[in-house]
Amino acid sequence: MNKHFFIFLCALWLTAAANAQQVTLTPDQLKALTPEWTGERTPDGRPHVADKFLQRLKKVGLEEAWGILRNKGYQNQFEGEWMVIHPDSVMTGRVVTAQYLPMRPDLDKLIRDKGKAEGRIGNTNSWPIDVLKEGDIYVADSYGKIVDGTLIGDNLGNAIYAHSHRGVIFYGSVRDIEGLEEIEGFNGWVKGYDPSYIQQMMLGGINVPIRIGRATVLPGDAVLAKKGGVVFIPAHLVEYVVLNAEFIQLRDEFGHLRLRQGKYTPGQIDAQWSDEIKKDFLRWLDENPGKLPMTRAELDQFMKDRTW
Repeated sequence: MNKHFFIFLCALWLTAAANAQQVTLTPDQLKALTPEWTGERTPDGRPHVADKFLQRLKKVGLEEAWGILRNKGYQNQFEGEWMVIHPDSVMTGRVVTAQYLPMRPDLDKLIRDKGKAEGRIGNTNSWPIDVLKEGDIYVADSYGKIVDGTLIGDNLGNAIYAHSHRGVIFYGSVRDIEGLEEIEGFNGWVKGYDPSYIQQMMLGGINVPIRIGRATVLPGDAVLAKKGGVVFIPAHLVEYVVLNAEFIQLRDEFGHLRLRQGKYTPGQIDAQWSDEIKKDFLRWLDENPGKLPMTRAELDQFMKDRTW
């Protein structure tokens, strides 16, 4: 995206929030923020990545996703060093963002007044939960605040899971960790735990661009969260990442097999393949159709479009 256009959109949101005109970006603003996405969108304007790609994304390695994105010029999409509620689980989904800020009473009042006028109820840390749909993940930047920075406890955790059947990624903290652990299917990537209640914090906006540690995150991004960290994938690149990763896994499985069999040397497998190896690979695919994580049509088109 053009840098100046991005700055303009951020300024537009900040101006609107300051004038108590909106808590979240409008659908048109979200479309303008994600112009490279050409597929289906949610009613609020976010890109709606297909469920089939979210499911297949679970089998993609963090390093694979990270490397593919870096090769496309997206070098700031990973954040590590998390406290994970269920570290052996994998979570994928579509991002709903929330920005939290240190309390400033005048701006907080504007946001709260506008939220009430829109029919929002409860404390502002619950407002993003009302936005969540099936497959969404509540991703919040609460600037790493641990003590008095707990965005949810087990009550809100249950509400989050009821809406999305997913969990949370918070650059901040949670409370009631034992209760959160008991919510079957729920998971969370957070920076810490504390028994305190949220204090001296305010909501800055919902579905706005946010920073999560080293990563820049937009509404509608896809999340790949594992015990090693979290990758935020721009919606328009999810299919590309999944197909590339699946192809790499197929290529590696074939290459490892042939190396064990002594049919090719490491130099032949690690370099761009010869026509002989490519033909052998295609025969192997024909003989092992059950190994394909994608359709054969997807694979054929992928191989047609790239040098391998």
